[in-house]
Amino acid sequence: MHIVDQKLLGILILILLGTLVVIKRSATGSILEKPKCGFLLWTVNIFNLFFLLIANPLAAILMNLEKMDIIDPSRLIIANRLVLLFIEIAGLIIYVSGFILMAWALTILGMNYQLGGVDPRATDNMVVNGPYRYIRHPMYTAALCIALGLSFLIQSIGCFITFCIYLVLIIFLIQEEEKSLIRAYGETYLAYRRDVRMLIPFLY
Repeated sequence: MHIVDQKLLGILILILLGTLVVIKRSATGSILEKPKCGFLLWTVNIFNLFFLLIANPLAAILMNLEKMDIIDPSRLIIANRLVLLFIEIAGLIIYVSGFILMAWALTILGMNYQLGGVDPRATDNMVVNGPYRYIRHPMYTAALCIALGLSFLIQSIGCFITFCIYLVLIIFLIQEEEKSLIRAYGETYLAYRRDVRMLIPFLY
């Protein structure tokens, strides 16, 4: 049982994904990049691309076909309609917020965008405006919001486990990425890191 119409939700997810692809192409000049980094960073980036470009569209298609409940054996059955409504509305807000944040971050980054963990190019500028005024890694926050929001929307334990794996991988990726940012920007980045939170404004 779902409160939020699954077919409409599936269509919304596909629209959001399509819009994000268009924004990324216009802002950064590319859609997909081949990871050029070590095996562990390559694995994290591939996981990220798989989740955004395969898992999300697949979930949307299954919602449209009303087959999600059959395909996902880890789905929770929540009998209380008020609890279910709260979970689905919260999931929708978190999910859409993730897409908005990612689109904002991509637009602000523009041609400075690179895959996570890759050393900044000599022509790249250190971006500290837009969402980067509030969190150092808004695109990772956005990706986590999308993963968490989807797990709420479909009430899937498997999807929530994916979110937890995603969180661990992203924290690892941030640690490696910030080493390269410190090498590139030195004390300027260190000062920025002291003043701005990692993933959640004013908290962490």
